[in-house]
Amino acid sequence: MDIEVTRTPERDDLAVLSRGIQSYNQRFLPDAVALEADNYFAVFARDALGQVCGGIRANAFWDYCIIELLWLADNCRGHGVGRQLLEAAEAHALAQGFSAVRVETLDFQAKPFYEKLGYTVYGELADHPKGHTTYCLVKRLKVND
Repeated sequence: MDIEVTRTPERDDLAVLSRGIQSYNQRFLPDAVALEADNYFAVFARDALGQVCGGIRANAFWDYCIIELLWLADNCRGHGVGRQLLEAAEAHALAQGFSAVRVETLDFQAKPFYEKLGYTVYGELADHPKGHTTYCLVKRLKVND
């Protein structure tokens, strides 16, 4: 058995992994859940010149959305842009039928921001990265009946 680490994986090799985990998951989950495709999306904030000054990169599957990152340029902070981005991502996730959003943030990043917008901490990883804490937060989206 050869073990390989690569920073440039082949798309076909990644597809083998996806199909493999889907096949395994089918033993325990309904096909509609086990075979659900990733739903990558992004939300951007652009300045008057059309330049990206902030945004969200996310993925959604299995009834929840994962905010992979949220970034704002310094001149966009404190003007409600982050809230608008997050609300747009949540609205998209809800429109796609997802009922929760989760995010990770570091102690020097945006934990109070997320908490103010209804996210709750469900876990933390102390001293990762070294000298800091990573917080895991989740928010249940309100589904209109």
